[in-house]
Amino acid sequence: MSPDQDAKPIQSPRPAPPHHTPRMSPELAEQIRQWHERSYIAARREGVREQTIDYLGTTIVVPPHVMPVTKVASLLGEAVLAEVQPGDVVLDIGTGSGVNAILAASRAARVLAVDVSEEAIAAARANVQTNRVQAVVELRRSDVFSDVEGIFDLIIFDPPFRWFAPGDILEAATTNEGYRAMTSFFATVKEHLSGKGRMLIFSGTSGDLDYLRELFEHYGYTAEVLRQGSIARDQIQVDYFTFRVTP
Repeated sequence: MSPDQDAKPIQSPRPAPPHHTPRMSPELAEQIRQWHERSYIAARREGVREQTIDYLGTTIVVPPHVMPVTKVASLLGEAVLAEVQPGDVVLDIGTGSGVNAILAASRAARVLAVDVSEEAIAAARANVQTNRVQAVVELRRSDVFSDVEGIFDLIIFDPPFRWFAPGDILEAATTNEGYRAMTSFFATVKEHLSGKGRMLIFSGTSGDLDYLRELFEHYGYTAEVLRQGSIARDQIQVDYFTFRVTP
C-alpha cells in the first residue's frame, strides 16, 4: 500500500495511558470474566467442526480454531457496507475469517486484511477466493501494525473486548492482556490514516467500554455511534456499538 496524495504528516504518538485496570466495580469485572469463560467454552464447542454461514450477502466458512461469527457481528458488517466509499483503500485488523474484508471489497479499491492467527489468515484466504474478491483483498499475518505499511482511508478494527491473558489462539480473539493490542493500535493509528481517514471500531459493555472511550479522548478522536444492539446476559443488558471514529 502506498501513501496517497492527501495523507496527513506523520505525528509522534502521545505516551499511552497507564497500564490497564478495569474502569468498573470489582463485581462487574468478575461478572465479565464469568461471561468470558462461558463464551470461550461455547466457542471451543462450536469450533470443533467447520461452519458455513450466509452473512450479509457473502458465504463464509469458519474452520475449527477460528473465532465464530457472533450474533452481534452484523452491527459491524452493516456499518462496513454503509461506510466504504468507491476507491477507498481499507485496512481490516483482526480479520478473523475475513468477513469484513470481503464486505469492504465490494466497493473498495484495495483491502489489506491482517490477523495474528495463521489459522484465521488461512480461513480468510479461502473465503476471499470463494467470494471472488482476491483481486482486491491482500492477506497478511500481522500483530496490529507490526507488518503493516502505508496509508488507508478506512481502518476496521474489531479488538479483543477483554483485558486478561488468553490461554490459546482462539481465546486471543476475544481477550488481550492489559488491552495491549487496543492501546498500541491507538498509539500508532494516526501514522496510517489518510487525510480523509476514519475508523470503524466495534466494542461493547461485555468489555471495558469506558477504557475505550478514554483512549478516544486521550489520543484526540471523535466517536459517533453508527450501529447499536443489545442482548441479555444473566438478566443484565449488554450493549454493543459500532463507532465511526475520526481525528
